[in-house]
Amino acid sequence: MKMFGSGPETGHENSGTGGSALIPVRFVWPYGGRRVFLSGSFTRWSEPMLMSPIEGCPDVFQIICRLTPGYHQYKFFVDEEWRHDERQPFVSGDYGVVNNVFIAREQDVVPTINHDVPDMEVDDVIMRPEAAMQIPEADLVVSRQRISLFLSTHTAYELLPDSGKVIALDVNLPVKQAFHILHEQGIPVAPLWDFCKGQFVGVLSALDFILILTELGTNGSNLTEEELETHTISAWKDGKSQLNRQIDGNGIPRPRHLAHAGPYDSLKDVALKILQHKVATIPIINPSSQDGSFPQLLHLASLSGILKCICRHFKHSSSSLPVLQHPISSIRLGTWVPQIGESNGRPFAMLRPNASLGSALALLVQAEVSSIPVVDDNDSLMDIYSRSDITALAKDKAYAQIHLDEMSLHQALQLGQDANSPFGFNGQRCQMCLRSDPLHKVMERLANPGVRRLVIVEAGSKRVEGIISLSDVFKFLLGV
Repeated sequence: MKMFGSGPETGHENSGTGGSALIPVRFVWPYGGRRVFLSGSFTRWSEPMLMSPIEGCPDVFQIICRLTPGYHQYKFFVDEEWRHDERQPFVSGDYGVVNNVFIAREQDVVPTINHDVPDMEVDDVIMRPEAAMQIPEADLVVSRQRISLFLSTHTAYELLPDSGKVIALDVNLPVKQAFHILHEQGIPVAPLWDFCKGQFVGVLSALDFILILTELGTNGSNLTEEELETHTISAWKDGKSQLNRQIDGNGIPRPRHLAHAGPYDSLKDVALKILQHKVATIPIINPSSQDGSFPQLLHLASLSGILKCICRHFKHSSSSLPVLQHPISSIRLGTWVPQIGESNGRPFAMLRPNASLGSALALLVQAEVSSIPVVDDNDSLMDIYSRSDITALAKDKAYAQIHLDEMSLHQALQLGQDANSPFGFNGQRCQMCLRSDPLHKVMERLANPGVRRLVIVEAGSKRVEGIISLSDVFKFLLGV
C-alpha cells in the first residue's frame, strides 16, 4: 500500500456511495494554534477548510462537515505544519505519513471527533476508538470476493521459486540424525520419503522433536537416550500413529494420508488445506508419470508465500480491497489479551524468561499454538519462543545434557543465539505491530519469509496486547 506526498494524501477513496444521505460530523482540534485547517479524503485532500476557535476556548478549534457514510481519513494543518491527533484512531503509511481515521454512520446527533475538550454547550458524543472503528459489511464482502477470485484463478505453480532447494528425509534415518539436519539446514519441517513405497509419506516437524524430548523426560518411557541413536523416523511415526489413529464407523483404523497439493491446484485450495490440517507447510508434488518416474517434490507451500502473491497482485489496486485500509483494532482478527481486545476463544499464553523449558513445550502442545511471547514483569515483550526453536537443542547434543524442567527459557533461547548476543530481541525474531496499524501493513510484514506471526504491542512500553498469525489472516480473508 502506497501513501503519496509529504502531506497527508493517500489516494484512498472513501467507501460512501452515491446517493447516500450526508452525515454532519464535528471535527475538533483542542491543542491550540493560530490558524487551523482540516483536510481529508472526503475533499480528496484539496482545499483545506478553515476551522473556527470556540468562543471562550481560544485553543480549541472546530468545524462541522457533511460526510458520506463510510471510512474516511483526515488530518489537520496547524500553523503551516501537518498534524494528526494522537488520541484518535490513526493509520501509518509506508513513508511515515500518519492520518487519523473515522467511520461516518447515520445518526440523529452530530458525532464529535474529540476526546479531551472543555465543557461546551453542545450535545457532544465522545467515541472510543474501539467502539467507533467497525468495518462496514460492504467493505468486508467485496474484499473477500475479490481475494477469493484471485486465489481461485491462480495456481500453486506460481509459488515455485526460480531456483532453490527442497530437503527431504529418508524415513529410515535415525531421529537424532534427522533433527541435526533440520538444525544445520535452518528449516523447521522436512517431507519424508519412503524408498520401498516410492512415495512421500509424511513430514517431520519441530513438533515431533518436542514430543520426542517430552517422552524422553517422562518416567517409565520406553524410548531411552541410547535408543535415540538408532530409533528411526519410521518407527517414531508408526508409534505416534498408533496413539493417534483415527477409527471409522466400523471400528477399523483409517490410514492418515500426507496432506499435499499439485502444481496446478488453485492457491485457494492450497491455503484451505494448510488451514484444515493445521500445518505450517504442505509439499507441492508433481505426481508419478506414466513412464514410471517417481513423484517430484517441487516446493513447500506456506501461507506466507500465498500472502506474498496477494500483496503483489493488489499492490497497485489496493483501493479495490477496502478492508485492508482498516486498523486491526477494528477487525475480529488474532488473539488478544482479554482485557484489551475481543478474544477469539483461544487462551492467550505468555511466559516469563525464568519459566522452565518443559512448561513452555507443554504449553505449545496443549494450547496448539506455534509460539509464545516471553515478557518481563510488566508484560513488555522481551523475546518469543517458537516450536522451531526446539531444534537448537540438536546443537552439540544439548538435549542429552539437559532436563526440561531445570532449563529456563532464557537459557534455551541463548542456545540458538550468538554467544555475545544479549537476551532479548535477536535479529528478526520478534516481529511486532501496533493496534492502529492497517491490515495491509500487517499483511506485508507477514508476507516476508520466515515470519509466521506478529506480536501486537503498546507503543513505547512494548506491552503485549495480542498476537496475529498467518492462519488468523487467512481465516479472516477467506471467511472460514
